Amino acid sequence: MIVGAILTQNTAWSNVEKAVISLKKANALSSPSKMKRAGVKRLSRLIKPAGFYNLKAKRLANFLSFLSARYGSSLGKLSRLKTDRLREELLGINGIGPETCDSILLYAFHRPVFVVDAYTKRIFSRLRLISGGADYDEIQAFFMRSLPQDHRLFNEYHALIVRHAKERCKVKPICAGCPLSNKNLPCK
Repeated sequence: MIVGAILTQNTAWSNVEKAVISLKKANALSSPSKMKRAGVKRLSRLIKPAGFYNLKAKRLANFLSFLSARYGSSLGKLSRLKTDRLREELLGINGIGPETCDSILLYAFHRPVFVVDAYTKRIFSRLRLISGGADYDEIQAFFMRSLPQDHRLFNEYHALIVRHAKERCKVKPICAGCPLSNKNLPCK
């Protein structure tokens, strides 16, 4: 999940899946230590389908170096941190920003942290529930105070947002018959 969160930056998931398959075939996903030993050049070749592969290989290496130096390459030790501290640690790694960090927290560590992405911004600004100029933290705070703190709920909610954005609320939206559009939530 952590590798996927890093690889999906600016990339369609279908291409990330190809890179993950490549990593699995090379047995690079069996442990953080094994992936670290693969080195940046080999990782670059393996993750090429994910795009920006040289940059993403460095970002993976940054995460793996952090994990090795601070937690002896143990995801179990890392997972024992409280959510706020874990988020702070992850955000301190070069190449991991808020969206990637929160994806790791939610999907890899099952923490109740809402992930904000371009789809979330698009849908909820069109529904006028958030300002088009709202930043990541403002949008995340809106969801965190509006929803029960449950990682399963956040996971499902995010998946539904992604599905809706891909099927209906595209850059050029299909508004006719939209299940989110009503008199109380007019889409702009």
